[in-house]
Amino acid sequence: MIAPYLVAALQMDSGAEKPVNLEQAESMIADAAQAGAQLVVLPELFPYLGKVSQLRKNSESMDGNVLRTMRGLAIKHQLVLCAGSVAIAADDDPDKVINRSVLFGPYGQVLATYDKIHCFDINLPDVKVVESDYVRAGSQLSVASTSLGHIGQAICYDLRFPEIFRRLTEDGMQICVLPAAFTDKTGQAHWEVLARARAIENQIYVVAANQCGMYGDSIQCHGNSLIIDPWGKVLARGEHHQPGIIYAEIDLASQRKIRAELPALSHRRMV
Repeated sequence: MIAPYLVAALQMDSGAEKPVNLEQAESMIADAAQAGAQLVVLPELFPYLGKVSQLRKNSESMDGNVLRTMRGLAIKHQLVLCAGSVAIAADDDPDKVINRSVLFGPYGQVLATYDKIHCFDINLPDVKVVESDYVRAGSQLSVASTSLGHIGQAICYDLRFPEIFRRLTEDGMQICVLPAAFTDKTGQAHWEVLARARAIENQIYVVAANQCGMYGDSIQCHGNSLIIDPWGKVLARGEHHQPGIIYAEIDLASQRKIRAELPALSHRRMV
């Protein structure tokens, strides 16, 4: 039986200066640990959120400085730490990166990795991004069995694709960690409603850590990081354009009660 515990979502204002971003992340992780958080989630591309065309130039390796630092912080603070996502150089393509989320355990062990499956390719009048020009899409889902429950991973634009959340839930997911750099344009309309829908549909906790500053020099991120319970209740919310940490309690016994009283997952019929 896992006792209720505190989770923290770190809302950052990452930019193009990697040392500054890493210092900000280290400080916020320390603050979250000091507050008693046992699960900490960073946002998407937290080490570098400059121009998407410069992701390869600013990419890391799995044994690079950023993930070594994250591993050390997980050990130091005895955390399950979702290291947001990091641009990892693709070995087989000199022009592309993999947008990878790494989940560390409190002994520094890699519990799971997840490569973002859905690239953000949109052409709105005031927001145009073709992420697939620079990012190689992943193809595998991830649910890790941890001391804090079964944790599934998704990243930002994945939020729009409910089928992957259902597959993760079928694989045992109780908590979904969702690093993001969700844009303000789309976020105002869709961020909360999509995050709550994924929580309600699958009766899961959603811990969505979003960026709140500029993505490159033209895209404003939405902020409003969220922690949502399996009933769809927003337990905590970040500011719109201000970095900060939000906290909430994860209670897996409460989740079991919800799933028992409204057993929608077992009522699903294939048609």
